[in-house]
Amino acid sequence: MSFIEAVILGLVQGLTEFLPISSSAHVRVVGEMLNPGQDPGAAFTAIIQLGTETAVLIYFWKDITRIIGKWFRALAGKVPQSDPDVRMGWLVILGSIPIGVLGLLFEDQIDHNLRNLYITATMLIVFGLLLGVADRIAPQRKQLKELSFRDGILFGLAQALALIPGVSRSGGTITAGLLMGYTREAAARYAFLLAVPAVFASGVYKAVKEVPVLLTADGRASAAAAGEPSLVAIVVATAVAFGMGLAMIAWFMRLIENHSYLVFVVYRVVAGLLLLALLWFGVVDPLGGA
Repeated sequence: MSFIEAVILGLVQGLTEFLPISSSAHVRVVGEMLNPGQDPGAAFTAIIQLGTETAVLIYFWKDITRIIGKWFRALAGKVPQSDPDVRMGWLVILGSIPIGVLGLLFEDQIDHNLRNLYITATMLIVFGLLLGVADRIAPQRKQLKELSFRDGILFGLAQALALIPGVSRSGGTITAGLLMGYTREAAARYAFLLAVPAVFASGVYKAVKEVPVLLTADGRASAAAAGEPSLVAIVVATAVAFGMGLAMIAWFMRLIENHSYLVFVVYRVVAGLLLLALLWFGVVDPLGGA
């Protein structure tokens, strides 16, 4: 992977991570188009997501530090467990369990079988339509202060669907939130907060497995021969994703205050149909050369 390709994929990650259009699908497809027959890989995608998730930490810094601080003080008995921030801390922990357990149990399938672009295209269309239905019919009255443990677990199960490229981490959780009656802003805010533990855990886990290999001469040579991302490419893409992601999250949170998700629904369906056409005519390889 060249420097320019790393920059492009970092931009794609940053542009799409917080929109309900599936960043993993876009990185997968754009990577395939930049290097025909070569999938950037699930590990590369997971690691560069550390960049965009760092943007979440910065954007929601006051919320996150307040929640963590009160959660620890509640453990020490200095803050009641009924405090909304304490409850939010527990809900983020509980909501992160499904994606963590399923991610470990089905790691091989997620890294290989589920990256089939036919699956990605189908998920783009199906979950795009679900988002459209939820945005259209849901009451959208509930705020995060009304978040219950049942709803928190349902949010977590919806997030776990994002292990399938094309579903979208934010799209899946936002759709679930809308269907449970939460406002667009509340559903999006919780989706981003809920993603923090899962994305950092996944990114660090993949980095611990992949980076030591790339630091060896054999690992560098193997990656270069296969056209796979080098350590430099991973670092560049992660840094670019952070910068672009920080700008996008601020824009997205302002957008949904007064606009529906219709534009994203249309985009997902068109993108899914276009990807199916590219697959049908053999322009892209559904398995990325696997």
